Parts: sequence; structure tokens; C-alpha cells
Amino acid sequence: MSERRQFIIIDPKDNVATAIVDLKAGDRVEDGVRVVVLACDIPFGHKFALADVSEGEYIIKYGAPIGRAAAVICRGDHVHVHNVRDIVDKVRKG
Repeated sequence: MSERRQFIIIDPKDNVATAIVDLKAGDRVEDGVRVVVLACDIPFGHKFALADVSEGEYIIKYGAPIGRAAAVICRGDHVHVHNVRDIVDKVRKG
């Protein structure tokens, strides 16, 4: 019997994965390249970090930036509105 998929990674460049089932703190998830131990519960549809992300670094999903880390995000952390800020850069008026 095959194991049920727990998450998806859209693009190999992504530094986050999306849970497709509710995941629990301490769960070990593997994608064939890395093993991530979840630091907290990850609800269905939410993201978790596949690698450490420095404050200000881009959050990459779909192979493209979707936000910037508002604080350090460790591998296995929940990635959501509490630790990601918008990527709209301020436009200088000339």
C-alpha cells in the first residue's frame, strides 16, 4: 500500500511546501531530498519552511517570490501571515 501524500512542493526552487493534510508538530516529512521535522502543527493548505529563511529573505513558492520573511523562519516552522510580509517595494517618487 502506498503512503498518502502529505504535502506538495510546486517548484524545485521553492523554500516552502504546502500541507495537503493536517500535519502535527514533530511529524517527519520527506521529499526524497530532505527530511523536515515540523516545529508546530501545520493546518491543511498552510505552508512550512523546507530550509532556514533569514529575515528579509524571499519566501519562494511556484518558483517565484510570494513574500519576505518578517523574522527568521527555521526549517519546519509554519510560514503564514504572522512571519511573512508583502513583497511590494516602495516606489520612489521622482
